[in-house]
Amino acid sequence: MSDVARHRTVITGWGAVTPLALDAPQTWEGLLAGRSGIGTVTGFDCSDLPTSIAGEVHDFDPDVHLSHQQKRRMDRYSQYAYVAAAEALAASGLELDEESAARTGVLIGSGYGPTGALARYHQIMLDKGPRAVSPLATVAGAIDSAAGEISMAHGLTGPSRALSSACASGTDALGEAMRWIRHGVVDAVVTGGSEDILTRIDMASTGNAKALSTRTDSPQEASRPFDEDRDGFVMAAGSAVAVLESAERAVARGAPILAEIIGYASTSDAHHWTAPHPEGRGVRAAMTGALADAHLTPEEIGYINAHGTSTRLNDRSELDAIRAVFGDHTSRIPISSTKSMTGHLIGGTGALEAMVATNVIRDRAVPPTINCCQPIDPTVNFVAHEAQEHDVDTVLSNSFGFGGHNASLVLRRWAG
Repeated sequence: MSDVARHRTVITGWGAVTPLALDAPQTWEGLLAGRSGIGTVTGFDCSDLPTSIAGEVHDFDPDVHLSHQQKRRMDRYSQYAYVAAAEALAASGLELDEESAARTGVLIGSGYGPTGALARYHQIMLDKGPRAVSPLATVAGAIDSAAGEISMAHGLTGPSRALSSACASGTDALGEAMRWIRHGVVDAVVTGGSEDILTRIDMASTGNAKALSTRTDSPQEASRPFDEDRDGFVMAAGSAVAVLESAERAVARGAPILAEIIGYASTSDAHHWTAPHPEGRGVRAAMTGALADAHLTPEEIGYINAHGTSTRLNDRSELDAIRAVFGDHTSRIPISSTKSMTGHLIGGTGALEAMVATNVIRDRAVPPTINCCQPIDPTVNFVAHEAQEHDVDTVLSNSFGFGGHNASLVLRRWAG
């Protein structure tokens, strides 16, 4: 399909469940305020684990949103996505009939899916035997469970599926959903990412990999992207989900158009399970690919929402890759990491950061990188400590994951 024939893709609604808040507007308010959602884990015993801090979702009451049967079968990762999707659909004002529902898809990314449900069913099997295992265990324990629940709840009969590419899952989901619309597969997609891997197994494994911060005496200062004293990332839970639509459909129904997705690319390092490529080869390719897809030069980007995990290797290699692509422009634009406040939502993080990009464009305000006290490069504006006003029309958002997954999105102010 030629560039002229491509359907443009716009965002008409967002929903979120995060360590900062239980909806999208309050999450954004917390980010602009520089508020940390990281604390000591309360959900389980961490006394024998490598670390005891995380970005938990607090005060989430599934009874407010789910039936008894839904609550029993759905893993928390699925519950978060379900609630975020309902918020996004309401915000978009999308009304569906049989015909339009058939042209609406669901694509939810997750790095690890329903790990809590799998652990719970395994324990039931050990404690009570096979007859006690729910017949829905296989369904509820599948990574497509969130997409399926959203599809069935809203009667969305277009394609519905899961996508998994570790920490790039949320960004990849948005990018692939954009391609569905671009090429006319559907007219709209409910898409984003979700994760809840705050379990003893997941925190033990990732901690044993020496990837997590152990700054347990000061949890809110533990996630410190691009700071010389960073010592690892902070795991977090939550979800962000968007409604994407073709521009034609959104304009025709008078929808609130928040931003346009104009570029996307994904690559693989083919190098190592947990370490980035030493030359940033895949990261550079993802950024240059997204810019090429958007038909933009690096100088046309007004803000970069960095992957910025707060690990020793990632932050340096990402900054080096940004410099390789953006050159001198790197020192002229704001670059921040909102993981300093939310922690790392793994498969949900790319979608949440695309929501950040959308709001930066709308509000002309860039959220800070808190805890960036000694920046690894003093010539770069990491938006340290406090939000800044910037008139931004175009944003690049990066997500990179274990296994060498890399993905970048370009979002632009809607201009009709």
